[in-house]
Amino acid sequence: MSSDQNPAAPSLRARFREVEDERRRTWPPQALAININQRTTLVAEHGRTPHVHIGDVLPATTLTATDGTQVSLDDLVADGPAVLVFFRFAGCPACNIALPHYRDTLWPALRAAHISLVAISPQPAVLLGDIATRHDLPFPVVTDPALSLSRALGITYVYDDASREAAQAKGGTSQALNGTDGWELPKPAIIVIGPGRVVRFVDISPDWMDRTETPVILKALGIPAKAHPHAA
Repeated sequence: MSSDQNPAAPSLRARFREVEDERRRTWPPQALAININQRTTLVAEHGRTPHVHIGDVLPATTLTATDGTQVSLDDLVADGPAVLVFFRFAGCPACNIALPHYRDTLWPALRAAHISLVAISPQPAVLLGDIATRHDLPFPVVTDPALSLSRALGITYVYDDASREAAQAKGGTSQALNGTDGWELPKPAIIVIGPGRVVRFVDISPDWMDRTETPVILKALGIPAKAHPHAA
C-alpha cells in the first residue's frame, strides 16, 4: 500500500504505544517483565561499547537479497546517499510495524529523490524473505551473514538469559534468528551513507520498540517533510 493510500499513517511511536498497551492488558506478567527488562537493560547499557558514528567509513560489503540478487554498498552510493535500515528478524512484531511504515511514509520520498533504501537483518534469507513478501516491500531486504556488518558497526546485542530461555521454550533457535550458535541480533538502526560509504547520519535504537521516525530521516537527507505530508 502506497502512502497515497494511507494519508493518516500514525507515527511509529503511536503504533508501538498501542502494542505496549495491548501487551500490558493481555500478556502474562512474567513474559511482560522479561520483555521490558531486556529492553530496559539495553537502553541503560547503550553507549558503553564503541559503535558507528558520523564520518566513519563502512567496510566494502556486498549482501544477498531475499530474491538472490547481490547488493553492494558501493553500488548503492554510486550516485548519492543511501538509507540502511537494520532490523531484527522477520517474525519480530516491531519490525512488522516499522518496515511497512517506512514503505508507506519514507520510501515514496526516497524513490522520488532517487535515493536507495535497503533493509538489513542477519536472519538467513530462506526465512527472511517472509517479511518482504508479507508486506510487499518495494526495496531490497538483505541478509547480513554471521552479523558481519552489524558487528563491524558495533550495533549488536546478545539476549539475556531470561529472554533466551523464553525464546527456546517457544521452540526458537539462534540458527533461525541469525544462522549462528549465538543469540545475537542487531539493535534497530538507521544509517545514511554517502559516496565512499561515509556515514552521514546514525540513529541506533537500543529499545526495539522505539525507532527512528520518518521525518527525522527525511531531515537528515535534506528532504523537506512538508513536501511529503504522509511522512508526518
